[in-house]
Amino acid sequence: MATPDIRNIAVFCDFENVAIGVKESNAPDFRIRPVLERLLLKGSIVVKKAYCDWDRYKEYKRDMHEAAFELIEIPHVRQSGKNSADIRMVVDALDLCYTKTHIDAFVIISGDSDFSPLISKLKENGKSVIGIGVRGSASSLLIGNCDEFIFYEDLVQVKAPAKAPARKPAAAARPVKETASQDKAAQGAVDKAAAVKEPAGGTAKTGSRRRPRPALEKAAVEESMAVKTEPGAEDKKGQAVELVVSTVEQLVADRGGEGSISASLIKSTIKRVHPGFSESEYGYSAFGKILDDAHKKGALVVDKKEGGAVIVSLPTSRG
Repeated sequence: MATPDIRNIAVFCDFENVAIGVKESNAPDFRIRPVLERLLLKGSIVVKKAYCDWDRYKEYKRDMHEAAFELIEIPHVRQSGKNSADIRMVVDALDLCYTKTHIDAFVIISGDSDFSPLISKLKENGKSVIGIGVRGSASSLLIGNCDEFIFYEDLVQVKAPAKAPARKPAAAARPVKETASQDKAAQGAVDKAAAVKEPAGGTAKTGSRRRPRPALEKAAVEESMAVKTEPGAEDKKGQAVELVVSTVEQLVADRGGEGSISASLIKSTIKRVHPGFSESEYGYSAFGKILDDAHKKGALVVDKKEGGAVIVSLPTSRG
């Protein structure tokens, strides 16, 4: 069941439960980034807390720190250790529910059925609840209580949201023939530099040509192989179109195939996933220009309504 009206999200992660579940399944080691990328399609994440005995899971701490999670230390104590994290997580979630009315959705990353009463209480207070867990280890009771449940395996198998493209090395972007010809030109420049004879007043011990100085050789190579290190204007525009189309595809999928997405929602979603996104970086003066190019290429259908509203959908063959 989709939850399209979410604006502000609080994420609570029972880390030990999900990490153990991932290890016992065939899924890759647990990483939080695919989870956050999926959630950012739904709204802004304003709270992120993860509960665990972090001394036992040190290898995951950096990944969680980089994702700006508050790591709540729950020392593992015999017999009561497991429930300590559960209790602390429930208390914090309910406290947030009662004191922060702007939060309209809670994400529980766990497969533990013990969180079912918490989920019921959150829903009783008008909050949407999304569960995330590992297929096979997540409790059916927990799954049934959530408004939506996402399996971690699905997040790491599907195509991840397009990332802001990194600059490609110049050599990797050049065709083989072009690279070979430039290498040949570079060698010619070096040979030419090497052909410079010893000045008239120089040493006459060998009578041979002087080896080119390293600086001269380097300058000759760099001059002959001078290539733009940044992608061309058309390449950048293509990257922008690809980013927008990928975002639309995931928004449509997240809404159960609902095909009409507003242009403003598309842009705000991209900005949540890539805060540094700017149309001008890709050679566009406005976001609408990217949509126009995607429409011309047949990648998107753009419908401009009266009053300035712009509705975007996938072509029938792709939707």
